Amino acid sequence: FNPAKLTPEQHRVRFEEIDRQIKTLEDQLNRYSTQFRTQTQEDILETVHQALSPDRVLVELVQYRPFKPNFAADKGFSAPRYAAYILNAQGQSQGIDLGDTLAINQAIETFRAALRDPQTPPAQLKHAARKLDALVMQPVRQLLGNAQTVLLSPDGALNLIPFEALVDENNHYLVETYTFTYLTSGRDLLRLGTHSPSQTAAVLFANPTFDKLGKPVTQVLHAPINQNAKTRSAGFLNLFKQTFSSLPETVAEVEAIAPLLNVQPLIGSQASEEAVKQVNRPRILHIATHGFFVTPTTQNELPANTLADNPLLLSGLVLAGFKLKPQNREDGILTALEVAGLNLLGTKLVVLSACDTGLGRLSAGEGIYGLRRALVMAGAESQLISLWKVEDTATKELMVSYYQKLLAGQGRSEALRQTQRDLLKRPDRSHPYYWASFILSGDWSPLP
Repeated sequence: FNPAKLTPEQHRVRFEEIDRQIKTLEDQLNRYSTQFRTQTQEDILETVHQALSPDRVLVELVQYRPFKPNFAADKGFSAPRYAAYILNAQGQSQGIDLGDTLAINQAIETFRAALRDPQTPPAQLKHAARKLDALVMQPVRQLLGNAQTVLLSPDGALNLIPFEALVDENNHYLVETYTFTYLTSGRDLLRLGTHSPSQTAAVLFANPTFDKLGKPVTQVLHAPINQNAKTRSAGFLNLFKQTFSSLPETVAEVEAIAPLLNVQPLIGSQASEEAVKQVNRPRILHIATHGFFVTPTTQNELPANTLADNPLLLSGLVLAGFKLKPQNREDGILTALEVAGLNLLGTKLVVLSACDTGLGRLSAGEGIYGLRRALVMAGAESQLISLWKVEDTATKELMVSYYQKLLAGQGRSEALRQTQRDLLKRPDRSHPYYWASFILSGDWSPLP
């Protein structure tokens, strides 16, 4: 078959034949897959409206390139810009231009650098936060009305910041006024309207022993649902050369959370890649370990085909037995690509209590390719993920407080917001480095 040798009429016939095949396959998938049927439905706006309320709005931030027919450079396209689209429960939508992408991205980099360093003076950090807010969120706020819950779908480098830590005109962090829930796109609201049941109880992993591998406890992985100063990071390029420190605070973290969920955590040699891959639609999946993400500055050191094959290979988690030589077993590195293959349909919440788990390869108009996207592909309803190298003790405090609020009935996003506000009031945790590192992506509602 050589398309180049087809006549225009043969092209038309071939196109119609392929189009019929596509519609036949889609019809079959619609009958067998609720998720596919939801994602391909045509009445998108009506379904999205139903997910909104007078206090809740959808904000989509996008990159675009204006087209000017008489602009000679780059075939008529001028420099990229950011725009925002705001949709409320009444069905009213508004769009605004936010400005040049380069200027906003520079403000993002300055803001992120200040966030990631707990030694950044508060005045300097708030100045960077205020500058970025003036470019992005201040124009959006003027269109939010009385809404205080923002369903936010960022694009480009805006995926890499916690909007909670931006500062408004009154010198207040936005977390003091708004509850944010992050979405990969507004279409997520179609998927989140369809819920599947969990099959097993919560599963908690912590403090893997990288030079030791134990046998997983099957009854823990498949238990039925009971109806009643270190950083957690790893560099990708030298993973096999590194000596990873243990993370004792992760043990204290899961041991404080486990009784709230009435489960036994998997710790040390049992916190293995094999065990993670055996989970079967748990209600909650919590993994506390070292995480990694290949930054743009190091990607060029990788073999070229790594990026071309799949960007989901560039981020992941390090688990038990990582330092052992593979012998017909997993290597202890759980990549985002492997996460996408987990069975998480019906999993209400995935918590990745590690560094950089919300990062990934950016693609304009497509969002971010990493663990965040992989968990959505695996079927998880919501994800609590990090945007920089998190401090061990502070993360334990945040996680325990979050679960206490979550299991007391607060929404998945609201529980995080209240935890962040509590930490903000503490002199030793008031820097956003400690409280703004995690964001909630996906379903914001209370756990069913």
